[in-house]
Amino acid sequence: MLSVDTNVLVRFLVRDHPAQSAQAGELIHDNQIWIAKSVLLETEWVLRDTYAFSPGQVASAFRDLSGLLQVQIEDDTQVAQAIDWLQSGIDFADALHLASSESAGQFATFDRKFAIRTAKLASVPVLLLR
Repeated sequence: MLSVDTNVLVRFLVRDHPAQSAQAGELIHDNQIWIAKSVLLETEWVLRDTYAFSPGQVASAFRDLSGLLQVQIEDDTQVAQAIDWLQSGIDFADALHLASSESAGQFATFDRKFAIRTAKLASVPVLLLR
């Protein structure tokens, strides 16, 4: 199994550099790939900030990636939940933090908008601090 860095995923997803994109594609298609949540988190930021991907485009790219048989994503169930929440308007980092906190009793935040948006979504109660 081979773990990949953010830059490999970006080249694979965006295909903006012919040589590196081809190499990333071959690497991903020809190997068993493991992707850390932290790599996905950074990839989402790069896609959104550098390439102006919308939340829907990021969600679609991540779903396509996770659908590849040779790709294994760390905590795939939680990542899938975060991708769904991204599609519904929750910031991916916040969604990933919350989805990854299922074993906790509560999730504390000062972010009022986040607490309101996720109140009915999460199985983890969000505690809004003041």
